[in-house]
Order: sequence, then structure tokens, then C-alpha cells
Amino acid sequence: MYLNATTSISDFENCLSNIGFLDPKQEQICSIEKPGEGNMNVVLRICTNKRSFIVKQSRPFVQKYPQITAPIERIDVEYQFYKAVTNKAIEPHIPKILAYNADSHLLILDDLGDCKDMSYLYDKRNIGTAQLQQLLDIASQIHTSKPIEYPENRELQLLNHQHIFVLPFLKESDFSLNAIQDGLEELALSYRTDETLKKEIAKVGEQYLSQGNVLLHGDYYPGSWMTKEDHIYVIDPEFSFMGFAEFDMGVLAAHSIMITMNIDCLQSIESGYAGTLNTLLLAKVAGIEVMRRIIGLAQLPLERSIPEKKLLLEMARALIMDKRY
Repeated sequence: MYLNATTSISDFENCLSNIGFLDPKQEQICSIEKPGEGNMNVVLRICTNKRSFIVKQSRPFVQKYPQITAPIERIDVEYQFYKAVTNKAIEPHIPKILAYNADSHLLILDDLGDCKDMSYLYDKRNIGTAQLQQLLDIASQIHTSKPIEYPENRELQLLNHQHIFVLPFLKESDFSLNAIQDGLEELALSYRTDETLKKEIAKVGEQYLSQGNVLLHGDYYPGSWMTKEDHIYVIDPEFSFMGFAEFDMGVLAAHSIMITMNIDCLQSIESGYAGTLNTLLLAKVAGIEVMRRIIGLAQLPLERSIPEKKLLLEMARALIMDKRY
């Protein structure tokens, strides 16, 4: 059955009892609440008379955008990711798996408690050196994990490819950027009509779709980072696949650029990351991610003026085209 915040406690208890996770005679649900707004999946915090835990369930569409179809099996990718990253250094930074039921598309995780996602950094306009290093160290631990077999996650990879490399750069779109911010549609036009730029973006897109040998988180941005005091957790790896490290690190770089409004973080990321990164590829991924977040469907809580967004887009173009900015 599909679960949500309005599911009755008795139905919820029956569901969890049927998969062998909860015995209603010993443990009773007290409350069901949303810990935050999930983009891809239904995410609920369940509080019982003994504990609290997180229930995630996938649907055959994107939870935030029901008009966008998405593979329901993506919850299995998240489960496989948490199973794959088992080294001791990363354990404190990811939630513990409590149960998984493939038939119900249900993943039950330890409740991380009173955390907040790191989207607040966009308003703060600063990412601390220690925060950035912690994110680099966590990514490095993910990238050095060696799963014996890992889901290809092709359907979600293709969906992501469309939203990163294709749809934001179409000359005409049903999605109104001026509904987001007045003047944004006009600002986007010079990038959407730049064929040389779009060829470079397409090349990186082809590489994104090729099989790699590095385990990626796949969506390494502030919405997937949770913080409690100085400690960072990484969640929501449903876009995970085997690819190239520069993708995760380029996404991290892009959001650092949008947070701080400068590109200095690129050098910090390259020097602080434990592995070796291709400088050009890192910069191109960063530039593409900046662009797609400003002129694409997957908008951020990024309060920036049109002149500031123009500055970010020009930085992004320079990174993609390998020009100094």
C-alpha cells in the first residue's frame, strides 16, 4: 500500500507488521509527521512509544512533481548505496538501515533527529572551510567504496540527464522562468541560443551517460546534506550510479559558487579532495550545474537579483568554455 502523512495509525502499524518490522502488541505508533519536504519520495517520521524512525517510499513519479514519471525501483538504489558504503569513516555520516522491503518499495532508516538541510547556506552566502572539507572527506569515502555489483540505475540517470544537460537549454519551454523571477526568461535566452556552448554541454552529457568505475552519490548538493551542530550527514542517494568523481565534485563546486558568488572554491575542492580530479571536467560540470539550477526546472531557494544571476551565468559559461573569468 502507498503510505503518506494521512495514513491512519492502524493501517501504518499493519503495514509495518506485515513486513516484520513492528509488533503492534509490543510497540505502538504515537505520531506520523513529515520531517521535511521530500523531492523524489514520500518521507515520514514515525514516533512510537519506544523510538522514532524514518520511512521512505518511492512512487512511479517524482513526489514533488507528480507529472514527471520516475522509476519506482529507485528506492532499491538508495538501499544498495547504504549497503555499499560500509567503511568505518563514513558510518557516522549516513543514516543506518533498519529495514527494507522491495515489494512495498519501503526503506526504513534511523532517525537522525533534529537536523536541518544545508540549503540555509544560500542565504548565508558562505560555506565554512571546515564544512567544505568535511563534505570533501565524505565524498572521498563514497568514491573509494567498491561495491561488487551495483544497480545501473539507468532510468533515473536518463531522467537526470534530461534535466541537467538538455531541458534547461531548449530554446522554447513550457516552463516559465518569468514566473520564478521577472526577467529570468530574457536572461536565459543568450545561453539557450548559444550553439557552441550547447555542444560543450552535450559532450559532458555523453560522458555522464557512459559507464564509470567510481561510486557516486549522484545529487551532491545542499538539499542532500544535513547538519546537526558541526556534524554533517549525507542522505538521498537515489540518483547514485557508477560514474566519474568529477560529477559529484563539480556539483559540490557549483553550489559553493552559487553560495559564495565566486569561483575560488574550485581550487579548494581540487586541493582538498583526497583523489585526483580532472580540472577541466570538474569546471565544466560545475558550470553546467550552475546554469541548469538558474534556468532549468530544478530551482533552488536561491535569493539572487537578476544582475547577480547574470554574473553567475557568465561565470558558468566561462567554466564550460574553459575561459578565465
